[in-house]
Amino acid sequence: MRYDDFRRSDNIDDRRDDEGGGGGGGGFPMGGGGLGIGAIVVLGLIGWATGIDPRILIGGAEVLTGGRDAPSYQTDRRSAPAKEGAPTDEMGSMISGVLGEIDDRWSEIFKEDGKSYVGPRIVLFRNATNGGRCGMAQAAMGPFYCPPDKQIFLDTGFFRQVETRFHGCSGSACKFTAAYIIAHEAGHHIQNLLGILPRVTRLQQQSGSKAEANGLQVRVELQADCLSGLWVNRESKKRPNFLEEGDIDAALKTATAIGDDTLQRQAQGRVVPDSFTHGSAEQRKRWFMTGYQQGTVAACNTFGAERL
Repeated sequence: MRYDDFRRSDNIDDRRDDEGGGGGGGGFPMGGGGLGIGAIVVLGLIGWATGIDPRILIGGAEVLTGGRDAPSYQTDRRSAPAKEGAPTDEMGSMISGVLGEIDDRWSEIFKEDGKSYVGPRIVLFRNATNGGRCGMAQAAMGPFYCPPDKQIFLDTGFFRQVETRFHGCSGSACKFTAAYIIAHEAGHHIQNLLGILPRVTRLQQQSGSKAEANGLQVRVELQADCLSGLWVNRESKKRPNFLEEGDIDAALKTATAIGDDTLQRQAQGRVVPDSFTHGSAEQRKRWFMTGYQQGTVAACNTFGAERL
């Protein structure tokens, strides 16, 4: 992915220098060890005070973490004030650039429909931080979107986990995988602006079974995958040279690695479709490609689709 000419967004809250997080610099992780993010955090109480289903709050989290207990952190103590504006280190600059382009393309899409668009804010952190109205943000959650605050929380060590733990990408293609993940979380922001998340939350609370609630959540996540692909489509038209060979394959490889069936098979040796919350590997790949190939919001209507 070529991103040197991306517009850098200032809508970044960089907390990577907070206590427990280490320094704020460093480059984009390619290979090597991992930060030991661990496995799934129990999300039970997060978000119910705001009336938002916790699975929606986490977005891409629980399916990415394997089912064991997550580490806990006591507080969000600060060793330094948060840095606002576009970061200057390699990874921070890449994230800022991706966010800038996401905002620009979605502003154009909303304008085509006679609507105005205000993008999400990204909070960068390491290990744990204050998640505002969505509770404590922890590395084990993976990236997630907080609807009431309109913020994306991102522990930057997660991208290394995608490469080394989930084997979702390799080499320079991991940069595009990171963009796909950020665009997926931004897809939840789009759903929030369009009123989809609140409606789904109400339907989940009224549902008669956990399987029914999970089914709604799968449609939420697959739509976010499709909206991520839509952004790639629009960005490719705006910047024809931004994609490099292997980038789309990397996104599809990541979608396969984080499919519910893939992770369930790895964690427990069997697949339980009624417990899916994000969709199978095949579904995630297909809906990303639907957005990428068709490039319209209408094509991403997972709630009206007979076949997921």
